[in-house]
Amino acid sequence: MGGANFWAILGSRLLQGLLVVFLVVSIVFLVSRGARDPVEYLTTDETTEEEKQLLREQLGLSGPLAEQYGRFLLDAVQLDLGNSFISDRPAMDEVAGRSVKTLQLGLAALIFSLVLGLPLGIIAALRRASPTDWFARLLAVLGQATPNFWLGLMLIFFFSVQLGWLPTGGSGSFKHIILPTVTLGLLSCAAAMRLTRSGMIDVMGTDFVRTARAKGLRESTIISRHALRHALLPVATILGIQVGRLIAGSVIVEQVFAWPGVGRLMLHTITVGDFPVLLAGILVISAAIVIANILVDLSYPIIDPRIRAGAR
Repeated sequence: MGGANFWAILGSRLLQGLLVVFLVVSIVFLVSRGARDPVEYLTTDETTEEEKQLLREQLGLSGPLAEQYGRFLLDAVQLDLGNSFISDRPAMDEVAGRSVKTLQLGLAALIFSLVLGLPLGIIAALRRASPTDWFARLLAVLGQATPNFWLGLMLIFFFSVQLGWLPTGGSGSFKHIILPTVTLGLLSCAAAMRLTRSGMIDVMGTDFVRTARAKGLRESTIISRHALRHALLPVATILGIQVGRLIAGSVIVEQVFAWPGVGRLMLHTITVGDFPVLLAGILVISAAIVIANILVDLSYPIIDPRIRAGAR
């Protein structure tokens, strides 16, 4: 890929990403303003209307909706979404303090899904109709059909309550992240396995693979240098979607395992009506999904040199 083409693609993806983030945050802002008045969460029945109105002005909730939206956009560009209604700390600081934990869990789940899914998909494709193939396909069906919250509860019951091997929740050590990682990563593992298997089956029957065999190349060389690179393109494509699913799924998984991440924080903010923190969380999550998809797009020429050559 030429330098000009690279920067053109990157600029185009960034503009699309900014538009997506703008639309998502705007929709959440309008929905939050159309829901229950946040002041009602923060006051009691004894609070007078004058005190409520003063609180609305302090929180920036007074004035027409268009005026509030304009102030919100101006502040969002500066990454200033106001202070938390509950702690009075900057909303972005509240989210930033939890982002590391969510990133840690998301990366662990992604690594788990690739480390388990890719080898299983390759072996299942090379040994079709074998017990390994049947096991991999069964794992894929179970992974895609099992709800995250149910799987998490079953893992807690078996490995924590019955066997006592792992903690039921929280964070602090390597043992704490094992069950949330498996729960969150199993769906992505199933998708990676199925796509790798189908891609390898298609590629192994192509002419260039037969030519490589006719030249006397080792089977391991044919698989690693030729077949696998072409089979990974669909996997790379689905990774962008899976990252979004991992982040969305972390909201439930973090709650099940009491994992102190952004997802659990957002559930709490919805309950107490802390809309600045909720908007900050949505902004961070949507930006993370956009960045992940941009990285996936830019990885295509690295995975398949034909794309790089075709861009010249």
